Amino acid sequence: MTQTYMPHVTIPPLDPPERLLMGPGPSNPDPRVLAAMSKRLVGHLDPYFVELMDQAMGALREVYRTASHHTLPISATGSGGLEAIMMNLLEPGDGAVVCITGYFGQRLAELATRAGADVRVVEVPPGEIVDPAEVERLLEAKPAKLVAFVHLETTTGACQPIEPMVAVARRHGALTVMDCVTSLGGMPIEIDALGVDAAGSCTQKCLGAPPGLAPITVSPRAMERVKARKQKPHTWYFDFQLLFQYWGETGATKKRAFHHTAPISSIYGIHEAARLIVEEGLEARWARHQEAHETLVRGLNALGFQLFTPASHRAPTINVVSVPAGLDEAKVRSRLLEMGIEMGGGLGALTGKVWRVGVMGHNAQPERVDRFLGALGEAARAEGWRP
Repeated sequence: MTQTYMPHVTIPPLDPPERLLMGPGPSNPDPRVLAAMSKRLVGHLDPYFVELMDQAMGALREVYRTASHHTLPISATGSGGLEAIMMNLLEPGDGAVVCITGYFGQRLAELATRAGADVRVVEVPPGEIVDPAEVERLLEAKPAKLVAFVHLETTTGACQPIEPMVAVARRHGALTVMDCVTSLGGMPIEIDALGVDAAGSCTQKCLGAPPGLAPITVSPRAMERVKARKQKPHTWYFDFQLLFQYWGETGATKKRAFHHTAPISSIYGIHEAARLIVEEGLEARWARHQEAHETLVRGLNALGFQLFTPASHRAPTINVVSVPAGLDEAKVRSRLLEMGIEMGGGLGALTGKVWRVGVMGHNAQPERVDRFLGALGEAARAEGWRP
């Protein structure tokens, strides 16, 4: 018997609730970024769009503080950008040392493993950072092609100092790969001055745009390794040599080879977000994030809450808060959401034990932090919290 499909679904129009997004990401974009993303479409090889691509690359070089031409927004979320870096820099059998300070360090190790690398890890308890001497010990025992680490671990709030890690890797001839998903645009990062070979971030946190792109930067030294590969990477979509035929191998030529249809509206968004960062000034933006963080910490202390991360390892953009014994963290988050405010729960080993509060991008403003603190206090008291 032949079955005939009969339409029976009514799809309602979009009507998302209004939220103050104070979790680990996404954060609320600046309204000017959303307005830019609604502009008229052009083709992905249109001369106007090619010029816009160059402008976006140039703006991201300013944000990363690098002169490397090979700086672009990958057409994927932050995870895709980091996967692209690993798949291009590693070949099967290459050695890789990966630092694990939480869930996203584990992700780096998994990406390196899937690239076929011989992966060795240095892992520390949640909230701690890796001692570069431990990395050096592994490199002395056996060379590696690269050392990878997370600058600011989103699950624990632990911030790994960049310079000592780069110094160790350089002494042993290894490239340095850095995940700066939760830090780029919100705290000082100087790619060229520090000597980082490759770094990947995202758009939805401190950069102040919706999710969908992965800004990466790759040094000339790292690109030499890419071009010296013995075989093509096990990815077509993320192959750097193909991507840069589309994005431009140098800034001199406007002729581009088709690779994929870029998410044009998302490029509009990162172009506007980066323009606003340059307009504000990076140093002023970093200071604004620090001020918002300090406002948050004072308010948390007044409510009787403490940060989980040791003071020596903290950073301003992601704040991991210990949930007091006897307080149902999920119910508090649920009450907050009913008030139109989102914060994150724990992930991995910290599930059920912490809250994660982001002060990032457009939300790194005292008045937004104050609104969050007032609602958190109300929600916690409704669940019986008495400091």
